[in-house]
Amino acid sequence: MLCQSCQKHQATTHIKTMINGEFAEYMLCPECAKKMGYGNLFDNMGLDFSSFLGSFLDSGLPPRTSATRCSGCGASFADIARTGKVGCAQCYQTFYDELLPSVRKMHGNTLHTGKRAGGAGKELRVINALDQAKAELKAAIEKQEFEKAAKLRDKIKELEDGTASEA
Repeated sequence: MLCQSCQKHQATTHIKTMINGEFAEYMLCPECAKKMGYGNLFDNMGLDFSSFLGSFLDSGLPPRTSATRCSGCGASFADIARTGKVGCAQCYQTFYDELLPSVRKMHGNTLHTGKRAGGAGKELRVINALDQAKAELKAAIEKQEFEKAAKLRDKIKELEDGTASEA
């Protein structure tokens, strides 16, 4: 879509304002938006948001060949690093190795647990405790903390047998 102001450039900014009690919507190019005072929030703050996200996406892994593209949307990892957004759900599988460290840095975990109601049953708490213990066991083994790993192994066995007290 072309900018509704200059009719020359691609419109990338959606502006919604209220004029005389009625909403008005405009699609503007970055230049016209800036002229009208609708610049980038991060420009005003002295931040470069794309490079900020790009630093999270710099995983230190050897880059894939530029030919690697998502089969769902055609995005490359360079596109994702540049924009800070994945193109589609398939991107998470295609670029799993590259995205995993970034997701871990940003969210502290790579497994979405969501929110649970306060009255969630014992079974759900046991399942969550079991999942957490398995993740801790894997981390302990990777760090060669074998005593901790043995305790976690025993805890997992208790949880699986249903003999553990609630965590």
